[in-house]
Amino acid sequence: MKLKEFAEKVGLSPTTVSRALGGYPEVRQETRDRVTEAARKLGYRPNANAVRLVTGRAGAIGVVMGRSGGGHFFSEFMGGMASRLEGEDTDILVSVTTDNDLDEELSIFSRLAQSGRVDGIIIHSPRPDDERIALLHKLGVPFMVHGRSATKCEHAWLDIDNHSVAYLSTVHLLERGHRSIAFINGPKGRTFVIDRENGYRDALETMNIVADPRMMLSSPFSEETAFQFARSLLEKSPRPTAFVAGAMMTAQGVYRAASQLGLVIGKDVSVIAHDDVFPYLTPESMLPSLSTTRSPQRMAGERVTDLLLQIIAGRPVTECQELWPVDLVLRQSSGPVK
Repeated sequence: MKLKEFAEKVGLSPTTVSRALGGYPEVRQETRDRVTEAARKLGYRPNANAVRLVTGRAGAIGVVMGRSGGGHFFSEFMGGMASRLEGEDTDILVSVTTDNDLDEELSIFSRLAQSGRVDGIIIHSPRPDDERIALLHKLGVPFMVHGRSATKCEHAWLDIDNHSVAYLSTVHLLERGHRSIAFINGPKGRTFVIDRENGYRDALETMNIVADPRMMLSSPFSEETAFQFARSLLEKSPRPTAFVAGAMMTAQGVYRAASQLGLVIGKDVSVIAHDDVFPYLTPESMLPSLSTTRSPQRMAGERVTDLLLQIIAGRPVTECQELWPVDLVLRQSSGPVK
């Protein structure tokens, strides 16, 4: 069915139908809903190339990832993006950059923004004063930040309460009598890592405990790195009685270290981790079951993409700023101090 024929069936002009399906903000929501429902019933799908000619849009969203691939986090986030873009005639354009090479990353973002191949771009793991945000703001391309940044450039973002991720976990362990609590954090320089460290420190301060740098690790999330760190601490005397882990995979490293030393999780050593909700790595499947703070990456991928589509359609970025709370889910791994 051609656009003109479909427009006649719904009693609207081809231009109005095209704009309604394209998400233009000047089209009333009632009209958009009417056109969308009619398209579903009649099986009408606009020709993607024709829509792009009419709207001037590329029909793609750009994402940049490191050569390491981003692991479980990136795959779950991309799954959420794909779910939201289903039926949108919008593709995902992935560009690859060397890990931790800011100059190369800026070059790729600049090329994406100026190429006309994407309608918008998603930025991951922002820094407090993120040059990528300043660049895209200067170039005038719609973008969405997964995380937050203190940069002066007004921007759209979606983040979880990372301060609470560490604060809630540490306070709970303190309430169970623990005073020697190790902290496994993410890579230095990222806003979420700074927020979590502040949450950990603030929790310790409630009991007048000064954070010991020797009990803190900042590194890209890795089971092996966490294992080596946890083992080195657990072999010492006195050893930590609890760990706050920044990710499920780092919690696995702590579990492995404790097991090799004959220590029982939940009795000799307590563990609380942040769970990004992976279907193939669940807190319930770990023995004993793992206490966690929860935040689904897949849901974040869906929502970040949805907000970016709204920005592309004309919604102000100041209306696209969301902070999601986190919940502490207690299971068997966080017991009282011995």
